[in-house]
Amino acid sequence: MADLKPAGRLPLLFFGMLSLLGGVMAGLARLGWEVPAPAMQAAGVHGPLMIAAFFGTVISLERAVAAGRNWAYLAPLAAGASGIVLLAGAPLLAGQILGSLAAFGLIAASAVALRRQVAAFTVVLTLAAGCWLVGNLAWLASSNVSTAVAWWLLFLVLTIAGERLELTRFLPTPPVAQKLFIGIVGVLLIGALTAVNSLFSTGLLALAFWLLRYDIARRNIATEGLTRFIAACLLSGYAWLLVAGLLGLAGAFTPGHPWRDAALHAIGLGFVFSMVFGHALIIFPAVTRIKIPYHPALYLSLVLLHLTLALRVLGSLAGNFDLRHLAALLNGLVLIVFIVTIATLVRHNAPRGAR
Repeated sequence: MADLKPAGRLPLLFFGMLSLLGGVMAGLARLGWEVPAPAMQAAGVHGPLMIAAFFGTVISLERAVAAGRNWAYLAPLAAGASGIVLLAGAPLLAGQILGSLAAFGLIAASAVALRRQVAAFTVVLTLAAGCWLVGNLAWLASSNVSTAVAWWLLFLVLTIAGERLELTRFLPTPPVAQKLFIGIVGVLLIGALTAVNSLFSTGLLALAFWLLRYDIARRNIATEGLTRFIAACLLSGYAWLLVAGLLGLAGAFTPGHPWRDAALHAIGLGFVFSMVFGHALIIFPAVTRIKIPYHPALYLSLVLLHLTLALRVLGSLAGNFDLRHLAALLNGLVLIVFIVTIATLVRHNAPRGAR
């Protein structure tokens, strides 16, 4: 079957960006900021908008491009539609069903890669897609977002870890490294399945140490340009994953814990968005065929991300709501800075006649 042309992928990416914008504003609404009415009424689905709708769309779109099959684009379409439904205030069930269908589609697209090459990393990527589905079904069955959080986090964490595992093939990695990785994935899955937060947190810690030890970013940080920027994003993201694991061992993943916001955003912002910043210049052109040139100005967004997140975590740990309140707004502004930086780089790279 023919692949969807790049022009046809842009609307899907746009739907994902709407979920990102709505999810950020819904998160601000949860902390008392005044936001537009659609985001205000969506305050209770901040997590689903960010993870299931935005990241679900982006990851499914990337996987559909890799699969090269038209049907695979139904997954990002369903994920993006779920975000629009949630923001529009439609019945929650509609968004839940669309998100679950999107997860099924991602599993199918992942199976294409698995059939092409049976390897540890393709298995982990397929498991990650399965975690997204389990989280969606748990939310659908209970209508309680908290029941899905661990599975949604694993969807993101295992997707990133699986992609990093693939690159270790180009390093002189000892055979025991892959066995350790598989063991860590097992610990994380058991932790999520049994809802034992200490086990889940131990898995996050172990994964952070594994990535810091075996990922190619350790070597690439000594290079220059885009390669070094990506390495800086990766290594700083692994540090936040380490922080999340430590907070989790202190009980922070427990619903209602005063440090829960810090633990969740150490993963969601510190770990995951560091990866987004680092790989945007590779993934976006692969999906849209629009080239984004590297520029050192990209470091500004990365530094601001870590500084504002550190303020948010500090506010949570100190019980200082005002600091956390301000830091959350700054977190959202950092994402705008990054998007504006990317748009500026694309514009400057465009042919003169296209500007």
